[in-house]
Amino acid sequence: MISRIDKDHSRFREIVRGKIRQNLRKYISRGDLMSRKGKDTVSIPMPQIDIPRFTLGGNQKSGVGQGDGEPGDPIGGDPQDGGQPGKGEAGQGEGQKALEVEVTLDELAAILGEELGLPRIEPKGSEALDTKKDRYISLRSTGPESLRSFKATFKRALRRQVASGTYQPGRPIIVPVREDRRYRSWRTEPRPQSNAVIIYMMDVSGSMGDEQKEIVRIESFWIDTWLRSQYQGLESRYIIHDASARLVDREVFFRTRESGGTMISSAYKVCAELIEKEFSPENWNIYAFHFSDGDNWSVDDTSTCIGLLRNVLLPACNQFGYGQVESPYGSGQFIKDIKGSFGDHPKLVTSEITSKDDIMDSIREFLKRGR
Repeated sequence: MISRIDKDHSRFREIVRGKIRQNLRKYISRGDLMSRKGKDTVSIPMPQIDIPRFTLGGNQKSGVGQGDGEPGDPIGGDPQDGGQPGKGEAGQGEGQKALEVEVTLDELAAILGEELGLPRIEPKGSEALDTKKDRYISLRSTGPESLRSFKATFKRALRRQVASGTYQPGRPIIVPVREDRRYRSWRTEPRPQSNAVIIYMMDVSGSMGDEQKEIVRIESFWIDTWLRSQYQGLESRYIIHDASARLVDREVFFRTRESGGTMISSAYKVCAELIEKEFSPENWNIYAFHFSDGDNWSVDDTSTCIGLLRNVLLPACNQFGYGQVESPYGSGQFIKDIKGSFGDHPKLVTSEITSKDDIMDSIREFLKRGR
């Protein structure tokens, strides 16, 4: 019975995975999916799945071919209200509900990778003291029976019987006593672990409205989901900028809106300082993503940005992604300047996002290289 239940549950999970893949573009464009996020799971509405169930009820003699009737009479319901929905008094029964299925973030990342054809990432470097591992390095005379070493106990008993003269080679029976028992002892050691950091930068000037920020919020959720499935340790840092830049927490990052101008180089400078102080490229896998509407203060500041990218950020990062979110107030020039300066640089990825429908394609562009 247990194996039958497990088999049915596994089949249901496969159906769920298929439905998620089938509707992945819709789920990616939905902002409410992130609001359902728990610690390690998300709850996804699945109205397309019919759950088999028993129904009870007798023949009410109101179906087709049952009882008296004339051509044109409505099927079911009261003929006096025309059989139309919404007529009559309010009821107290329950309405239809969409099934919600909990999916772990690891499962969601796997589905995303399969659907977008994303390659696994080969981490570089390591950062010590990220995780710890227990190693059994010695023996002791006390401990739980689950850690008793049979080999060490046997050897100890054999040595005792040989020393006492009770060992008989013709009848080699070894009987351990309490003093012979030996148990494995462990020591906790630091275990080097490949770590990664994502540095998000966003323009919060007046030209970046709520719709543009929502696109950034959704895209960052899916980028986080994928990269967390590739690394055991993942840090996130957030930088906002208008004419100046500062490091903030996640809550401030998505809720701040300024009314000043835009100097993109201010964000790139803070990013470069953060990498220098906290995240050595030798030990960390660094991913930087900058989102803007492409409007910058001046040509000179754009030149400063290009210099910072070429000399500091691109050499330090596994990958630098620039996402340009379309805005009715932005010029959209910055992405043209970057493409003109770097062409097909292996560490630089650019993406133009005109609406939520483009988020899935933008994620594929950012992650398809597997860097």
